[in-house]
Amino acid sequence: MLQARLKHSLPGFSLDLAFECRPGITVLFGPSGAGKSRIFELLTGLATPSGGRIMLDDSILFDGETRVNLPPQLRRCGLVAPLFPHLTVSENLAFAAHSLPSRERARRLKETLDEFELTAAAHRRPAALTGNEPLRAALARALIRSPRLLLLDDAARGLAPAHRQELYSILRSLENLPILLATNDLESSVEVAASLLLLDQGRLLQSGPTRQVLDHPASADAARLLGLHVLLPAEILALDPGRQTSRLRCLETELNGPYYPGHLLGDRVTLCLLSSALRALPRSGAPAANQLPVTLTHFAERTQSVLLHFAEGITVEMPRPVFEPLRATREWLVEFPPAALHIL
Repeated sequence: MLQARLKHSLPGFSLDLAFECRPGITVLFGPSGAGKSRIFELLTGLATPSGGRIMLDDSILFDGETRVNLPPQLRRCGLVAPLFPHLTVSENLAFAAHSLPSRERARRLKETLDEFELTAAAHRRPAALTGNEPLRAALARALIRSPRLLLLDDAARGLAPAHRQELYSILRSLENLPILLATNDLESSVEVAASLLLLDQGRLLQSGPTRQVLDHPASADAARLLGLHVLLPAEILALDPGRQTSRLRCLETELNGPYYPGHLLGDRVTLCLLSSALRALPRSGAPAANQLPVTLTHFAERTQSVLLHFAEGITVEMPRPVFEPLRATREWLVEFPPAALHIL
């Protein structure tokens, strides 16, 4: 397991965060410039933190107080990076394994080429590789020395869906290895993430099991970063602890919600709603309970669905077959299931 507390400062940018990475896949999600690549440099020893501590299993890789700072070659961190263009696949792997005894190096080279189905490509340079061979070779090079931590920086970017699934299949097979996958593409990586770290401007906004982070953002900043939620101002009008219910006012409409412990009548809160939990219906009459009248401004096509954008700042995800016959509809009702009304 990786345990890291990192402090690091650069002109105009600073990192200050703590996190864990257990066996399995942890996704480090954040926009470009959030600090993902810098974190990888600090973990691998390519850059030095200004303070903190990095532990991998029972080994201290860095400690600011005791001035421990292991060099990269002793950290046993496998970083998936582009191949050296002037070396063949076999030479790339041999370079990564150069510190192993010669007999063990030869054995590991053969085993790794076989394991990643690269034997036929062993004597080709990266420019001559085809399909998913460059990615498999980069993974093979990172894993040839049996690292205790695997790091992938946006490795799935630009991959065809079939190649991306092959990558994820390989990563899933590495059951006992902590894997940290940095990306700014949440949709394509969340399917394999056991845990999720939300990073923005050097700050860790939230961490935890993937489903928990997606369904229950800890703050408005975390929800905005995920881009999956609707955030709306609301006021608590009634609280009934006996019935475990509440009543709120949102966009001049009263909504029934669950009970909110620790809140008082009149509290002004922010509703945080998953777009996929809301239901949109063409408007044909007066709104029923927990329905808001809204006007469609535009919609965005997705792979299997359509994202509807309404003038009131509400977005709703709808299956494409349901939307197609309603494509010309502009006036809608959005239904807010009481159980979906989370507040921040």
